[in-house]
Amino acid sequence: MAQETPPPGFPSADTLGVLRELVISATMKPISRENCTVPVEIYHSSYFSKNPTPNIFEALANVNGVRPQVNCNICNTGDIHINGLEGPYTMILIDGMPIVSALSTVYGLSGIPTSMIDRIEVVKGPASALYGSEAVGGLINVITKKVSEAPLLSLESTINSWGEWNNDVMFKVSPIKRLGVLSGINYFNYQQPRDDNDDGFTDVTLQDRWSIFQKWSLQRKSNKLLQWGARYVYEDRWGGELDWTPEFRGGDSIYGESIYTRRWEIIGNYELPFSKKILFSFSYNHHDQDSRYGTMSYIADQEVLFGQLTWDEQYKGHDLLTGIAYRFTRYDDNTPATEYVTDQSTINRESRIVLPGLFVQDEWTLNERNKMLLGYRIDKSNEHGWIHTPRIGYKWSRNMRSILRWNAGTGFRNVNVFAEDHAALTGARTVIIQEDLKPERSWNSNINWIQKLYGDRWRLTLDASVFYTHFTDRIFTDYESNVDQILYRNIAGYSYSRGGSLNLDLNISAWSLNAGITAMDVGIQEGELTTRPLLTERFSGTFALSYDWVKYHLKFDYTGNVYSPMLLPLAGSLDPRPGQSPWWSIQNIQVKWTGSKRWEIFGGVKNILDWTPWKHTPFLIARSNDPFDKEIEVNNPYHLSFDPTYVYGPNQGRRFFFGLRYTFLHS
Repeated sequence: MAQETPPPGFPSADTLGVLRELVISATMKPISRENCTVPVEIYHSSYFSKNPTPNIFEALANVNGVRPQVNCNICNTGDIHINGLEGPYTMILIDGMPIVSALSTVYGLSGIPTSMIDRIEVVKGPASALYGSEAVGGLINVITKKVSEAPLLSLESTINSWGEWNNDVMFKVSPIKRLGVLSGINYFNYQQPRDDNDDGFTDVTLQDRWSIFQKWSLQRKSNKLLQWGARYVYEDRWGGELDWTPEFRGGDSIYGESIYTRRWEIIGNYELPFSKKILFSFSYNHHDQDSRYGTMSYIADQEVLFGQLTWDEQYKGHDLLTGIAYRFTRYDDNTPATEYVTDQSTINRESRIVLPGLFVQDEWTLNERNKMLLGYRIDKSNEHGWIHTPRIGYKWSRNMRSILRWNAGTGFRNVNVFAEDHAALTGARTVIIQEDLKPERSWNSNINWIQKLYGDRWRLTLDASVFYTHFTDRIFTDYESNVDQILYRNIAGYSYSRGGSLNLDLNISAWSLNAGITAMDVGIQEGELTTRPLLTERFSGTFALSYDWVKYHLKFDYTGNVYSPMLLPLAGSLDPRPGQSPWWSIQNIQVKWTGSKRWEIFGGVKNILDWTPWKHTPFLIARSNDPFDKEIEVNNPYHLSFDPTYVYGPNQGRRFFFGLRYTFLHS
């Protein structure tokens, strides 16, 4: 297709980098975004630097349709929602390799040094035809910098008025000819207990986290790919009563939630020395978690081994990708999830899931304007048998400024109740699994339209989508039938997530605006009864407004998000807390000085509106005065027991931050 020329005096399409960027998430191989049949949203590191955060989990709050959800008022763990679908339905990848894990969206997005991140790709909708289980609602692919293009040294340090301190170090070495090694180290520390809402509990967990990520790349004489990487994350976090210390861990005198986490990951890609393009990819992760939620312990150990061999062949307008994959998952914990009941007793038995798969995908270029994608995958689960996941896509390009895409596909997820649901582990409620849970299945259809408009000194890109996802056998978490229990079962009917989104990218001279809105309806249909899931908003929006004052080397960034009301988990009919949240918004400002080739100085204010959920409710934690329910019959007018699951947004109010960033490009 012939390339169009932008208006005189305006950068070329390649310089603009809106549609001609390479993406890999949608098709498992590099392809220009313009030519890709599947819509992929790209967010570069420069976008996230408009609102610096200590981890990717928090940074995703400024991505339209993606919401980091805090699930516990005390331990502050959470998951990533995409178009209203919870964390277990989101697959996390690093450099295109899945770090498949029951806890991947909680810890897989923490501890990656932000200085190593080149961009993040987001695909909304099932991708199981290529990636298998867990890619039900979408995927988030964290792309790290290429070793050859990374600076020799990068340093960044940020501190805020709450005492949170985040540090990133990245450096590159070449120990031998043709070998490049990129290393990143992240350290985050917060050790100042704070209780602004006066409930006797920490508003935010105290954390001591560090990680190291190393990426090796060997330039072979054949120019074929050979790279591998490894990451280690350690975190010690706790929240609870202000006078809690590690000596009280697991005891029943002073309440605390303490989590020790160790996580190892290895990923790699090796292109075989054949004339055909045959790539072997692998990943391994080991997650070890030792937690105490009051007197209740959660001790989990998980290993996931993944290997994949793909063959990429092009023939007469067809780009064929064929692959075989193998995944082995071993999971063990001390909860009912791994209990096995015999005639004589109940014993613990670790879960072992073997999941080999075979997939094929064909990108068929029909002509200059039309392209079709056909894909099919079959997996054989040792627990659930054969699982089939087809996909289809179509792209029509009027020209380089106007592209229409249609995609449909299916997804599946193997059962793991405790994948992200830390609310079940607080010790406040009894967990009951009502039946032998079946794997969840989904199908999705979406239509995406991109339109680019140019003026003499301005550029506008509109990216609009409508989507519908339909679930069967979805696992339903019931908090309301019994206030002392959490019940798990497959729904008898179906559930759905449907809606639309619009992203806007506007550049006018020194001004730029990135904004997005998502409107959606998420529901569960069982017979004639339709229910709306908890913690699911109907509307969300994000924005990032920037001004570049070139004369004084200053950049101003105003970023934020807004969410509509969502239903909240009440602890009984007499619970005085609101049954749904208000409209709420987190907004931030930053000023950055870029007058030096190597140094950047930045600072600003987080949450300038000083919004917190506790300002809109009589209390957040039910019976925080009696966390072990020792005096539940005394002075309890609302008939509540201790429960910290009533949470929907971050508890941090307004805070100031300051940071330095140093980059040494070349020797």
